[in-house]
Amino acid sequence: MSTTPTETRTGRHSLFGWSLATLLREWSARVDAAADDVPQGTRGYQLLTAVVHGGLPSQAALASMLGIDRTVMTYLLDAFEDCGLVERQLDPADRRARRIVATDKGQEVLAAMEARVAAAEEELLAGLEPGQRAMLRELLERAATSTGPDEDPCRTVAEATRPPDVSETR
Repeated sequence: MSTTPTETRTGRHSLFGWSLATLLREWSARVDAAADDVPQGTRGYQLLTAVVHGGLPSQAALASMLGIDRTVMTYLLDAFEDCGLVERQLDPADRRARRIVATDKGQEVLAAMEARVAAAEEELLAGLEPGQRAMLRELLERAATSTGPDEDPCRTVAEATRPPDVSETR
């Protein structure tokens, strides 16, 4: 069965899974390149995005949302503090807790990364017309949202782009 670029392969040989996996792999590689100025690449981008836009009350909530072990989160935040991207502040509501707050530098770095990620996404979808890109984004978001109302976008991407555990590949 021959297809033209405007046809979709439906029927016995759907390329849906391959298409999603290919786009995710390419997206992840491009985001890693766009996030090369923060610790941990894509994971660092997701962390900084969650700190700036997520309104999370604590380090523990941040770790939970991103699916990162609390101990690993401590080291990751140490690296971000050392780079001057975030700071830990006492939580006025609970002096035992620390809030994670982006510094001015962290907000500037994130804004620059977001622009690079947007450009990378546009490049990734360059084979589509601008209206088709917008429609694809909308339809994918709608389909993803309908899979479960409690899904967190940052955590979902973190889990989907995490390399497989060596023990899982054997």
